[in-house]
Amino acid sequence: MSATAAVEMPEISETGLTVKEVSQRIESGQSNAVKTSTSRSVKDIVRANVFTLFNGIIFVAMVMVLVTGSWRDAVFGFVIIINTGIGIFTELKAKRTLDKLSILVASDFLVRRDGEDVEVPHNEIVLGDLLWIRSGEQVPADGQIIQTWGLELDESMLTGESRTVRHKVGEQVYSGATAVSGMALVKVNAVGSHSYAATLTAQAKVYKKTVSDLNKGINTILKFMTFLVVPLCILLILSQIHTVGGWDAALSTGEWRQAVVSAVAGVVGMIPEGLVLLTSLNFAVAAMRLARHNTLVQELESVETLARVDALNLDKTGTITDGGIAFNQLIMLGSRWRELPAQPTEGGSFETLTEQAATQALYDCCNEEQPNGTGQAVLVGLKAQGYEPGQVESRVPFSSARKWSAVVKPILPPAGGDSRSESEGGRTEITPSHLAMTAPASGGETWYMGAPEVIISALGGDYSDVLQQVNDYANDGNRVLLVARSTASLADTDNPQIDPQAKPVALVLCSEKIREDAEQTLAWFREQGVRCRVISGDNPVTVGAIARKVRLTGEHEPRFMDARELPEDVNELARVLENVDVLGRVLPNQKKAIVQALHTQNHVVAMTGDGVNDALAIKEADLGIAMGNAAPATKAVAQVVLVDSKFSHLPDVVARGRQVMANMERVASLFLVKTVYSALISLGVVLTQIPYPYLPRHITYIGALTIGMPAFILALAPNTRRYIPGFLKRVVTFALPGGIATALSVLLTAWFLPGIMGWDVTKNVDLSALRATSAIILFLMGVFVLARVAQPLNSWRGILVAAFAAAGVIGAFIPFVANFFALILPTGTTLVATLIALGGSALIFVICLWLAPLVGKVSGKLLRQHGFNI
Repeated sequence: MSATAAVEMPEISETGLTVKEVSQRIESGQSNAVKTSTSRSVKDIVRANVFTLFNGIIFVAMVMVLVTGSWRDAVFGFVIIINTGIGIFTELKAKRTLDKLSILVASDFLVRRDGEDVEVPHNEIVLGDLLWIRSGEQVPADGQIIQTWGLELDESMLTGESRTVRHKVGEQVYSGATAVSGMALVKVNAVGSHSYAATLTAQAKVYKKTVSDLNKGINTILKFMTFLVVPLCILLILSQIHTVGGWDAALSTGEWRQAVVSAVAGVVGMIPEGLVLLTSLNFAVAAMRLARHNTLVQELESVETLARVDALNLDKTGTITDGGIAFNQLIMLGSRWRELPAQPTEGGSFETLTEQAATQALYDCCNEEQPNGTGQAVLVGLKAQGYEPGQVESRVPFSSARKWSAVVKPILPPAGGDSRSESEGGRTEITPSHLAMTAPASGGETWYMGAPEVIISALGGDYSDVLQQVNDYANDGNRVLLVARSTASLADTDNPQIDPQAKPVALVLCSEKIREDAEQTLAWFREQGVRCRVISGDNPVTVGAIARKVRLTGEHEPRFMDARELPEDVNELARVLENVDVLGRVLPNQKKAIVQALHTQNHVVAMTGDGVNDALAIKEADLGIAMGNAAPATKAVAQVVLVDSKFSHLPDVVARGRQVMANMERVASLFLVKTVYSALISLGVVLTQIPYPYLPRHITYIGALTIGMPAFILALAPNTRRYIPGFLKRVVTFALPGGIATALSVLLTAWFLPGIMGWDVTKNVDLSALRATSAIILFLMGVFVLARVAQPLNSWRGILVAAFAAAGVIGAFIPFVANFFALILPTGTTLVATLIALGGSALIFVICLWLAPLVGKVSGKLLRQHGFNI
């Protein structure tokens, strides 16, 4: 529990729970403890990395080989153990990094205890606590309202209805709702698992698997391999038993051991064991790298979504601007007011009375319990001018849904108490007609403050000249508000409406500070093909002026539009959005609708924001990005939080996601080639009943140098290519030619080379020579595939390929390595035959690559002719 909160709250008589009562409730399990985490638990990380299907298959295969006594051929099992250890270590490191960073964005809540207001974490709220619910907060526990200062809740996450609900004393509020305006003191009556929606916030932040193109593609590969491995393993054992003379001969001579080892060689090659490891490893490393730039990834898999973003919706305030607002001036409206003298006349002029009243009303409208940024700026500016809180009978707090606030003030007599007429000198003074126009007959007067377009649209007169002034000021980049006055008292504060008879009185000019990095960041997105739109609740002309300053659309003039003119139909909205760069006066439910409309056009949408009015759209977007100073409810539903609220981190966020996806596509292609050729070689061995052409230790050595270690480096390399859907199709299309070429090369060698060389493969010496030659061919094809995956080779990638190719060759000349992995260098006629076989393999590889596009075009054409859409 923190010390007394450094915030000014209303004076209340309730003292709340004592420290002793709080401790008793925590001990009895009556706290609001809900499991929330930005990462998996240690137990889940270990389980996810160790207890996988393929680890199980590899373990069984390793045990089978160990039973035969050929422990060198079981070394593949230890490689899996090492890889799993790396995966666990990396994810645990990522977990610690993310958990530390998540503390920085964790939201505390204000409670009343022992007569003081103190801030406590979500989990330390207890049953019976007096809880302050303030604007921008997500209600953490169920409770009953004790006192309210115009509290309005967005309960859409509970009810699905987007309209806000104004609550009274005695009414129940539920966890998961969001305070959009006002505040209230609530007595907590349900906590933890007993609350109505206790899991909403937890579900928003919990580590979970994101269903995505990458995950779906890899899962499809794994499912296919699951069905393929088991039956092929059985068939391989049977075929290898047959090659040594059947079961009786195998058991009596001990040849069954060699049969098992040969079968396992095929099984090990088919399993893309490192693919799953590198996927989770890549996500974890990307999350750690982003954390170093004060970017919290609340779901590791959301890193992948970053790569696919092609539409970025930006909230202006807090994203393009730094959220800092300054009050500039109040400008009175109306021709008669502009003609009044600058100095007040004796007894007080009409100008003096009206301007003071308008300024005081502006102060009182902004002087809410929890004013927003604009309200705070106005209060600071007017306090500097000597203004203090005035008398207010009732108020309607500002709401992003309404876009206006109001106060009802008692009527004050004009200064001097007398009426004036127009003097001969042309100086206008207060007259009886003026007083009749400005003073109500009875009751209080209502002052409105808010968006000019919204207020004027509710008024009964023609105020196009006022709107023109608003647009003129907004064109200069000002944030413009309107002050209006009604002679009638606000009738219904529960369902407030603007009085059509109200009159515009003054314009309020404020300005915003544009972030220094905004223009450069937006330029990066333009270069990367990401369409940026600014979506704001402010005047579209004002937002358009700011968009022009930061060159949102480059050399082109940004096209702006008032959101009140947007169609409600989602499909029509999608068409309109194609020609709009800036939207102003956008309501919270419209922000959500805009995201939905972009989804209909197959866009992958990211949404940034910091206000509670952005929460619905952030939750609806494919990727929600919240600023570190955002409302708690907004951070709770976002997948990514920019902890230091710097917009300039976004390019790094997107680039990191693109790196993950582009590199995972390379890595998956590399692993799948091995899967394809292993499956085809195993099938060829089963059908022709020949000894398996290489040993498990061969595939371990070759796989490590041409797949495992290079894949690890390639997976973490820089890559900013924007991801395009179709992961599985591209990976399979890439892997098939290389896999088929490798399988054909090895099988043709195994079928024909013994006859040419006069080898008897039933003898161990000749079989070892055949396997050594097959391993050399396999290594060469692996280098070819690696070179193809690593393209372009005119950089460090070419050095990478050359280094691993050289390592493989050098290893064969090191006695210990050659002996351990059964690497035999060919000599004499065997060397000649091996070189010829290598030349033939290279030719096969080239032919397969040349034929692949032709076969793809022909098969695609045939499929389309038969009604298949590919």
